[in-house]
Amino acid sequence: MGNCKKLHVEGRYLKAGEEPFFWLGDTAWLMLQKLDEEEIKLYLKNRAGLGYNVIQAVLVHYVKDLDGLRDPTASEYFDFCRKIAEYADSLGIYLALLPSWGAIVGQGIINAENAERYCDYIAERFGGLDNIIWVLGGDIRGDAVFDVVKIEGETLKRHDPDRLITYHPFGRTSSAMWFNGEDWLDLNMFQSGHRRYDQEILGEWDDKKVSTEEYFGEDNWRYVLRDLALRPQKPILDAEPSYERILQGLHNKKEPYWKDGDVRRYAYWSVLSGACGHTYGNNAIIQSYCEGELNGGFGVREGWQESMHAPGASQMRFLKDLMLEINWQTGRPADELLTYGQKERYHRICVFSGEGFIVCYDFCGDEFGLDLSEFGGRPLEVYWIDPQSGSRSLAHTGPLPKKAVFRPYRKDGEFNDWVLLIKG
Repeated sequence: MGNCKKLHVEGRYLKAGEEPFFWLGDTAWLMLQKLDEEEIKLYLKNRAGLGYNVIQAVLVHYVKDLDGLRDPTASEYFDFCRKIAEYADSLGIYLALLPSWGAIVGQGIINAENAERYCDYIAERFGGLDNIIWVLGGDIRGDAVFDVVKIEGETLKRHDPDRLITYHPFGRTSSAMWFNGEDWLDLNMFQSGHRRYDQEILGEWDDKKVSTEEYFGEDNWRYVLRDLALRPQKPILDAEPSYERILQGLHNKKEPYWKDGDVRRYAYWSVLSGACGHTYGNNAIIQSYCEGELNGGFGVREGWQESMHAPGASQMRFLKDLMLEINWQTGRPADELLTYGQKERYHRICVFSGEGFIVCYDFCGDEFGLDLSEFGGRPLEVYWIDPQSGSRSLAHTGPLPKKAVFRPYRKDGEFNDWVLLIKG
């Protein structure tokens, strides 16, 4: 028996047993193929210490990456993966495992004839572990692999009806576009991706294939609001936002890199719009890149061990801790409480309100106003929280007028994002 309790869905959110579960994920797609046991244990222990509780990884990525392993039921490799899963369980970490990367299905290596047999095999190999979440797909459109994914989902759900299953989609799409009505799908994932507002079309392989589909740019919060309006309503999270220290747009080495302030923005925007958690990513860690490799992708500049200490990685826990503190599962997005100051793009202010709290995220540090009528004149505690350092500064105690104005302090440095916490 490990430290993880099997997750289940309750409304828009997840629970582990009876406890609210905030999905704080990291992305290590290739760790099972490229790292040895001691390296993976180091990485997992580091992430557990930073508050991460989910790691997204792939069992079978590109066949050529598996050093000649062409049989997806090869016993020795899956023994290794099982051992890693058991170690993760001892740390309280869930593995969100992709049976294969989407290209493996797209290329027909896993297909309608063998998908059920393969899923029977992996379901048995990881049976009895409460810390496994199945993630189908893998950066591929659901309409390109619908029939095979349906077989996978139904097979895995038959083996363990209580184990969570989701789908990781292509860039700037959501699993809800194809699978929201499927009984085997428990929660939705979207990939807001790595492009700026002005990078809708780049003429690259990861352009969206259907031009009529919505493009939200960096507004990842729009996926959350859109998909939570669907029925049946299922939890949702951003499973691939812009990775820290990856090229903006991925392909052109003349472009700048996404930084810690950018990954914070994606996290707060989506969670305060109703997401059940968030997944962080770092360019070197997603590919388990080792310094000196010749085939590093997307302008990677440092090894995975160095990148474990990137600033954005350690800042994600501040969001998780805050959400657990206020019992965010009682809350809802409440942008209507803004009396003024709402703008577009980087100047958007997210407002989230629940039982006895309001939380606002202000990426640019703009002045804004709030309607505090719901507190009925009760004494309040008001704090400014720096999401970069986690520091919290008391700004007010006592009643406030029904319509109050808030003006963040101007920080030194590149980013001036702030969290306002009102408790009463």
